[in-house]
Amino acid sequence: MLSRKGIIPEEYVLTRLAEDPTEPRYRARERRARFVSKNGNCNVAHKNIREQGRFLQDVFTTLVDLKWPYTLLIFTMSFLCSWLLFAMVWWLIAFAHGDLAPGEGAAVPCVTSIHSFSSAFLFSIEVQVTIGFGGRMVTEECPLAILILIVQNIVGLMINAIMLGCIFMKTAQAHRRAETLIFSKHAVIALRHSRLCFMLRVGDLRKSMIISATIHMQVVRKTTSPEGEVVPLHQVDIPMENGVGGNNIFLVAPLIIYHVIDSNSPLYDLAPCDLHHHQDLEIIVILEGVVETTGITTQARTSYLADEILWGQRFVPIVAEEDGRYSVDYSKFGNTIKVPTPLCTARQLDEDPSLLDVLTLARGPLRKRSMAVAKAKAKFSISPDSLS
Repeated sequence: MLSRKGIIPEEYVLTRLAEDPTEPRYRARERRARFVSKNGNCNVAHKNIREQGRFLQDVFTTLVDLKWPYTLLIFTMSFLCSWLLFAMVWWLIAFAHGDLAPGEGAAVPCVTSIHSFSSAFLFSIEVQVTIGFGGRMVTEECPLAILILIVQNIVGLMINAIMLGCIFMKTAQAHRRAETLIFSKHAVIALRHSRLCFMLRVGDLRKSMIISATIHMQVVRKTTSPEGEVVPLHQVDIPMENGVGGNNIFLVAPLIIYHVIDSNSPLYDLAPCDLHHHQDLEIIVILEGVVETTGITTQARTSYLADEILWGQRFVPIVAEEDGRYSVDYSKFGNTIKVPTPLCTARQLDEDPSLLDVLTLARGPLRKRSMAVAKAKAKFSISPDSLS
């Protein structure tokens, strides 16, 4: 009615009626793209590469990097093409010597029992894979045939070495071992030795160990230099520590790796309110080591975005002693519990140490209450000796 009277333009009325009232009018900002995914793959797309010939200069690595369907296709076609090529050569030799026309050629053929292209193809397969059924053989009648026999054997050995080596390297690649190196889904920030620490848990599912295992951590974020240069992926190394100190770890059981957030840390000004998906922050963790069984260096990677970091939580213990040995419960690998933690940055905690005293006072009544409950339970407990 309003549009008919000319009070509201008809175009505006139609637009409002076409909108879905359940759809939000403003879209929230999408989550920032990962530089490294949770499974360790680098989220980088290479475009506009003009010098494609560089990949052909390293054919072996190119074949190893190809996907399995393409590798198997090249593996099959390399043998088929070589067999067909040399089958054509053997057929031409027999044709030039007159071995394909019975009764018109020489008494002694260059290759016995070659009467068609099919028999030449079979002889090519027998030569290259050294089967030798005994029905066909090279005679001393044609020196060219002896030379072709030598060339085909050398070519066959080269194809076998390259393709079998490629298949072996694809099945024994280092990243396969990294599939059993696991990281906790979330990282945590809590107090350790009265300092805010960034912590994560890492473990190895196999009994075969990773020798000389080292762990590194980098913070990746978008920065701008004082000169105005925009660096979209600025990487900053930050030290990681474990129970014995240093980067070398003895990964026989899951370990909690931590980083002390001090004045030299890029997380020095990180606050609990910054841990959301809008924050431009990604922490990359890299674990490197030598596989004990194969001697190949492997690398496992993961990353944590801002909303994957839990403030004020700690990992639960998962290693216990049972029947004279230590057992690990991987069902609790990523479980965390809340612990008293100041809701401030590490900088604010260094400037005002009294924030820790507030936590100590808040923790005191809880500790006294837990001790009272424990004494009450001990008071009414019945010892086995009193029952006898």
